[in-house]
Amino acid sequence: MNPRPPVDIQEPTAAKPVAVVAPAVNNGSIFQRGQYRPLFEDHRARLIGDTLTVQIIEKVSASQKSTSSIDKSGGLSGSVTALPGIKPNSFGIGRASVGGSSSNTFANKGGTENTNDFSGTITVTVTEVLTNGHLVISGEKQIGVNHNVDVLRFSGQIDPRAIQPGNSVASAQIANVRIEHRGRGAQAEANGIGWLSRFFLNVLPI
Repeated sequence: MNPRPPVDIQEPTAAKPVAVVAPAVNNGSIFQRGQYRPLFEDHRARLIGDTLTVQIIEKVSASQKSTSSIDKSGGLSGSVTALPGIKPNSFGIGRASVGGSSSNTFANKGGTENTNDFSGTITVTVTEVLTNGHLVISGEKQIGVNHNVDVLRFSGQIDPRAIQPGNSVASAQIANVRIEHRGRGAQAEANGIGWLSRFFLNVLPI
């Protein structure tokens, strides 16, 4: 099995509702103070144990390009018109010249591009209500088909005011998002590299 990088999912991924402590009142046969919700209020998650549907739409893309070039050139020339003890004549004896030149050119180009798209839907549970009213949510979904199991885990922190009608919210409005989507089973093992192959890939110089 190939080692998989860990994903910090907020634990636990589920929580049971906490009993609401209400003052002693005379409950009727229909009205129950401890389970009261406003009649004209949309059902939205706000208590520990409430569920919430998350529309996962994540698209991350990044690109980087770099170009550099260096040109350098130089030249040197000199001449000697007379040498001690030698008289210049009409044939140019006694005259000498020297010259040289150098050039250096360097060019480099580099680029990288990365694009990740992820979409899906998962229903999570409110596991904690913070002092500022924000909700800590976490959930897990497992789908098993034949000998394969797909696991989707999600956690994050949300402002209740971002919850849309229908008790749903987009993942882009959730803070500290952690998403993990992995497979387990025969298909995942077939896509991995065996331990012996990984050993040779690490030690071979090519």
